[in-house]
Amino acid sequence: MYSNYEYGYPYQGYYPYPFSQTQASYQNHVRQNYMKGQATWTEGGAVTQCNIPWSYNQYMTAAVSSNSPYQCRQTLKVKNPQNGREIIVTIVDTVPNAPATNINLHRRAFEALGANPSIGVLAIEFQPSPELEEEKWGKYLLEVTQTAYPNYNVTDYLFVEKTQPASNQIKEIYDYTLQSQQERIKVRGTVVYNPTTERVISFDIKEL
Repeated sequence: MYSNYEYGYPYQGYYPYPFSQTQASYQNHVRQNYMKGQATWTEGGAVTQCNIPWSYNQYMTAAVSSNSPYQCRQTLKVKNPQNGREIIVTIVDTVPNAPATNINLHRRAFEALGANPSIGVLAIEFQPSPELEEEKWGKYLLEVTQTAYPNYNVTDYLFVEKTQPASNQIKEIYDYTLQSQQERIKVRGTVVYNPTTERVISFDIKEL
């Protein structure tokens, strides 16, 4: 049912574990700084224990170690220190007992960092994306933006503002930096939703 990693550790699926206070403290500690680690790559399998396909978010996906404090659906910002390229990936699976600083990226995410898959292993720096974790609508707009610009990769984000245009409406705005082979652009995403029902009233994305 599961495929094997081309490099690194066998792909065995996701094994849940308690998210302890120690892990939470560890995560808060590293939020401010990049951690050093290694990235490998995979083509992914048809099934993940997170129930998120590897194709999610234009293949900007990854698996982390079962020893890592990060969990399913969390977003990580991954940087290639050799060329400065960054991407934001969503965790879709884990690798049992791999080193905590190892991240297995989908091949497209690996290549988006400017790395040739033939090297197998890439030295990286990474950190969780706290703003997107705390603001689910930021993640929602990230996914919309990534889908709307399939030849670009989201490399950074900025929360702009949150307002209440009506008693039953909340409006949130985020700016995203996107990078392609040829250019870098900025896209503003806006969502208006009902805070009671959590239903989207409208959303909009536009280049700045």
